Amino acid sequence: MTFGIDSDLVADRDLLAASALFSGLTEVELDDVVRAATTRDLRRGDVLFSEGDESEELFLVEGGRVAMSQRSADGRESVIALMERGDLFGEMPLFDGLGRSTEARALEPSVVTVVPYEPVQKIYEERPALLWLVVALLSTRLRITDSALADSVFLDVTGRTAKRLLELAGDQDEFTLPVTQEELAGMVGASRERVNKAIASFLRLGWLDQRDRRYRITDREQLTRRAT
Repeated sequence: MTFGIDSDLVADRDLLAASALFSGLTEVELDDVVRAATTRDLRRGDVLFSEGDESEELFLVEGGRVAMSQRSADGRESVIALMERGDLFGEMPLFDGLGRSTEARALEPSVVTVVPYEPVQKIYEERPALLWLVVALLSTRLRITDSALADSVFLDVTGRTAKRLLELAGDQDEFTLPVTQEELAGMVGASRERVNKAIASFLRLGWLDQRDRRYRITDREQLTRRAT
């Protein structure tokens, strides 16, 4: 479904305007992007693209969650990032012309805005000063990567598990785990067994309660200390 300038799509337009890549666009430029965009509904497990795929479009999450992941030769998965409402992804090939560096898979029913590269590239060619927005976006990505690398060096599996649970919970003490145990293990960068062992220790210590995939943080202070 192609966007028109319709009152029902104002929220989608505002979401695009708020993203780092499009925040400096004029009203006319933003309208050009909106008119070229489409929306796509995803079921849990749907793959938007795979590592190495050629690319012609970028994506913005309207709702749901999308995992960016890589797989080893033996099939193990590492979840690089979790994209939620307002997060933009798939833009790197627009600038380097290479294939996809990760797989993008819906972790739950999701809706994404799909933006072709062509109108975006035209805007940047006409106004190269906007490329500073790209620099800011990539700098943010590098900082996130630096943080993840630091976690892998300075935190053990239990600490990384605590940190990922806190990230998934946000500011809520009660939350439903939006990923499977295997996917959580991919986010932590450890085996499922070691992550389950870490969660079991939180339950035993009384920092966490669990009912199936429903969790309640009962001692956020202790869990936060373990995550640092």
